[in-house]
Amino acid sequence: MIDYRTPRTPFRPNPLVRSASAQTVLAMVRPKGIDITTDEQLILLDAGPDLTGAEPGRTVRLHGYFNASRSPGVRRGLVMIIHGWEGCSHSNYNVILAQRLVEQGYATFRLNLRDHGPGVHINPYALNRGVFRGTLIEETAAATAQVARLAGDRPFFIVGASMGGNFALRLAKWHSERTPFHNLHKVVAICPAINPGRATDALDRNPGTRRYFRQRWLRSLRAKRALFADAPDVHELERIPLVRDMTEWFIQELARKGAVPFRNADEYFASYAVLGDALTSLTVRTTIITAMNDPVIPVMDFYTLTPHQLLDVQIHPTGGHCGFVDAPPLRHRMADLILPELVEDVSQTLH
Repeated sequence: MIDYRTPRTPFRPNPLVRSASAQTVLAMVRPKGIDITTDEQLILLDAGPDLTGAEPGRTVRLHGYFNASRSPGVRRGLVMIIHGWEGCSHSNYNVILAQRLVEQGYATFRLNLRDHGPGVHINPYALNRGVFRGTLIEETAAATAQVARLAGDRPFFIVGASMGGNFALRLAKWHSERTPFHNLHKVVAICPAINPGRATDALDRNPGTRRYFRQRWLRSLRAKRALFADAPDVHELERIPLVRDMTEWFIQELARKGAVPFRNADEYFASYAVLGDALTSLTVRTTIITAMNDPVIPVMDFYTLTPHQLLDVQIHPTGGHCGFVDAPPLRHRMADLILPELVEDVSQTLH
């Protein structure tokens, strides 16, 4: 059985910052001393054939940033970190987590999904002609297989947040049902978007989150359109106020071009949801960490997941969306919740 009420590592922040808005907003404040980018190494990955229909026969290119362990003589393994929708390898939670991990003896690889990235070393939108969508698990799995081999004889871990948490859970399914990743020991998903349709409706109900995600998505699509004239026409989307309705238009446009098999946004969202018995085939230990007051990821869907001996669902009373911060003084606690999951005994992993 899944115990939904007893997280392994307690998170009890100051009452002043327990609200969903405080947790979510404070997570965007970067503490001093984060210097993970000073010794990161950019790596380009061949991620298999393009399945968007935009470039038949071409190989997808994804990229990410590697950091070696900063703890002399300690090599605990490699952790691949996946960002959320319209985030990237250099988002706050990614660099803060990566820094804590390398200081604890882990190597890290911060993977960028298609059309995501900081744009510091390369233009992520120019790498592939096809536009990002949440269904592109095949290219993500192909990239993950390459990253896993970087771990050598050490353990490999996958950690994802928000949309990245959705991808992390689907990579756990890929490992269990299709092609195992080299030496994968555990998958950890933080506030994963297991029900993308419900998550989209939730962010639309909050003016702040709606504005945030809407503006970032439009910015991304503008950058894509500037490079490729056959990318979706952003001028049409700019007139649509809700992200749900923008997605509906986006899917209808791709369907018109024969690029997706979905008739509407509901079919699209359902195609990459992780609900009900979706995780009953797990062969790798998998932990979900989320918060009851997440304003973007409604907690109700986690209670409907079918129990599995390798699945651990930890629901904290507070934490907001990918927040888990305390103050004053400001302390980012997400890494404190993740690190115990990585050192947990993995002897129960099935093969």
